[in-house]
Amino acid sequence: MRELVLICPEAQAEALSDALLEAGVLSVSVEDADGDTAAEQPLFGEPGLEPAVQAWHSNRVVALLPDGLDHGQLLEQVRDAGVADYKDEDCVLRDVPDADWVRLTQQQFSPIQVSERIWIVPSWHRDNPDVPRAAIGPGAADNGLIHIELDPGLAFGTGSHPTTHLCLEWLAAHLQPGSTVLDYGCGSGILAIAAAKLGAGRIAAVDIDEQAVQSSSDNAEINRVRIDAMLPDALPDGGFQVVVANILSNPLKVLAPMLANRVAPGGDLVLSGVLERQAEDVAQAYAPWLAMSVWRARDGWVCLHGKRVA
Repeated sequence: MRELVLICPEAQAEALSDALLEAGVLSVSVEDADGDTAAEQPLFGEPGLEPAVQAWHSNRVVALLPDGLDHGQLLEQVRDAGVADYKDEDCVLRDVPDADWVRLTQQQFSPIQVSERIWIVPSWHRDNPDVPRAAIGPGAADNGLIHIELDPGLAFGTGSHPTTHLCLEWLAAHLQPGSTVLDYGCGSGILAIAAAKLGAGRIAAVDIDEQAVQSSSDNAEINRVRIDAMLPDALPDGGFQVVVANILSNPLKVLAPMLANRVAPGGDLVLSGVLERQAEDVAQAYAPWLAMSVWRARDGWVCLHGKRVA
């Protein structure tokens, strides 16, 4: 296989990518053409605030060509689409060496030790001798360790983000056996699965995305634990002894009345996805129901905790 490399300005990046995909390339990536130079520029702001244009001032567009696709014909289709008038001298063709891409991708994802008790282990590291053994299924092994088997996927989180670590650490330190748990914004289901393996009782995993709900169910089955994954409208009435939500600050503020009222008397509310500078605003949003404070911080992110009066 070969790669076709083109340089384009910000305004053309999206249209060029679309035209290349329409012309039959296998994939397209857009990179900062000034990367690793003094002219390199950041593209994204804080989570939830995306730029109006998904590109840099100068972009390197890399298209992976299937065998048999002529790059000259490809450039002609780009011209016909009205994107840009590229000639042969405007592009770079480079060979892509054969490789076991699955294995190379897997090598990027190693087991993660979240705390003294919790490891996140991709399936291809299931028998890794460097990872301490743990029990399979609900409950901890004699050494107190649990493994959460979770493979990187299309979305929903793999447990590598500091906010996920903070929530997992709180659960490992404070979750009482048999506690009922609500994981709101469950994504991959990692927090719900951890709660199950830590000995929780009834566990509801809720997300607004149907694919996330399915992902949570599938991951729970792989980990041999039981959780009830559902869309918000399917969540039955009633409170939970632990409510955990790892989302972002703005949704957390909007959801404050609902999440606070889902905490049973004497129960705990655990929130993350919050930057340190946002902690006070989020805590204020929950003040009418619970007093929230920073439980722990990491890499600019915080985990907030509050307890509802019994």
